[in-house]
Parts: sequence; structure tokens; C-alpha cells
Amino acid sequence: MKTTIASFVAAAGLAAALAPAAHADTLADIKARGKFICGTMGTAEPFSFQDPKTRGVVGYEVDMCQAVADSLGVPLELKLIAVEARIPELIAGRVDVVAANLGWSPERAQQIDYSHQHFVSLQKVLARDSEKDLKAPADLAGKRVSAVRGSSSEQGARKNIPNVEPVTFKDPSGAFLALQQGKVSGFVASELMLVKLKQQAAGSAVPVKILEPALFVEPWGMGVRKGDRAMLDQVNKVLDGMEASGQAVKTFDKWFGPGTQFDMKRDFRIEAIKG
Repeated sequence: MKTTIASFVAAAGLAAALAPAAHADTLADIKARGKFICGTMGTAEPFSFQDPKTRGVVGYEVDMCQAVADSLGVPLELKLIAVEARIPELIAGRVDVVAANLGWSPERAQQIDYSHQHFVSLQKVLARDSEKDLKAPADLAGKRVSAVRGSSSEQGARKNIPNVEPVTFKDPSGAFLALQQGKVSGFVASELMLVKLKQQAAGSAVPVKILEPALFVEPWGMGVRKGDRAMLDQVNKVLDGMEASGQAVKTFDKWFGPGTQFDMKRDFRIEAIKG
């Protein structure tokens, strides 16, 4: 099915986050308008990013959104949203579902409902290779670290590194640049992103390293408005069907597996998030 792309959405304010859902029955809404609107980032390879050849937005989470649209028999429309706008846009009813690197946390689970996990992310810390005293995340206690504003990486740094001072940025490139320029001692993000940045920095003037062990493990799900049981059941039915048919493994391998720049092996299943 053809995918249309809405223009980038600026971060919504606190008022939008606290506003009641615009629609109580998302499935009825989708059928009435004749399309499924999925909120995604469009800047997070390989989850959702612009294909340099087609200029269209593609990726692992885009394929998940497409599977939901196909199950409903309607076209998919992608609405590109910033990290801090993900939950406000969903609560305000401007998207039907959010599939945008949405890590589960107890705080977020009070605001929205989560589908079954479709990805599990190890959150780690990147440091400059020249910082020989930094060998583990605990060594960043009392230091400054960068993270994307409003991300679970920022929250995880606050919770898991004693007396840390997070410095937040709108996007990963800003957070990584701060590390390269020595403005912070570490950059907290998903292992997937850090592996790619480490590869890019190899041979540069500022080589970097990934600190072990992982700072925390984070299941990712698709976000649905709180209490919208019908929509949540539909999304879970699609995800569980992909797992049972083997399509989930094929989709993972397409974006992360052998032959890709990540060369990862899938070590999780689509299943309910154990919060």
C-alpha cells in the first residue's frame, strides 16, 4: 500500500500532554477516515529513516506500522514526530499509534498503554577512547553526560548513574558532537546507535568506546491511548501473528541481521512487556 508522509511535527506543550484523548474509539476513527496514522520519528535508522534513493521513510518500525494498516485494510500515513512529542501527540489524538523508539517505563505506562514488545534495546554509554579512567557506566558518577531530550536514555542516566548531570539535546547528532568536543564525558543511547557512531568515529581525531556493562535493558512497544482496548488488541494481534508466522524474524533480519551494517542476532521474542 502507498505510504504518505505528513510534515514534521514540532514538540507539543504540557497542555497537550494533559489533554484528554480526542477520540475514544480509534478503530472506528480509522475506518471512518479510511487511513491509519502512525507516529514515528523518521530520523532513527534503521527503525524509521529517509531512504536516500526513494526519499520515502522506511525502516523496522515502519514495517510494523504497515502490518497494522494492512490488517485494517486501509493505507498507512506516517506522521513524523520529535522524541518529546511522542506521548503528547498520541494523547491528543493526532496519531492513532506511536511506533517511535518508545521504550517502556513505569512513568510512561501511567500515561499510555503499550503493545507487546517488538524490540529490546540495551542502553549503553559512549565515551572518548582517550578517557582511560572511564571503563564502566559507574565511572561517570558526578560527571556530565549527553542524551536526547525527553528520551528514556536521559531518564535512565538520572536513575542509574549517581549524581550524574545530564545535558540534553534535540537529536543524537548534537549529543554525540558534545561528547566529541569534550563538553560531556559520556553519551547515553541505545547500543544500536552507539555501535554505528563508533564505526563512524573509527580512524577520526576523536575515537570512541562503548562502556560495559549495559546501563539498563529496555523493551520497546507501540504506544496506544490509555484504555483504548480495541486498538491495543488489534496491534497485539498483528504483532503476535508476525511472531507466530516467522515474519517478525524476517523483518528483524531485513534491518538488523546478516548483510546489514549491524549484523545482529535476534535474542528476544514478541511478547507482553513484563513491567
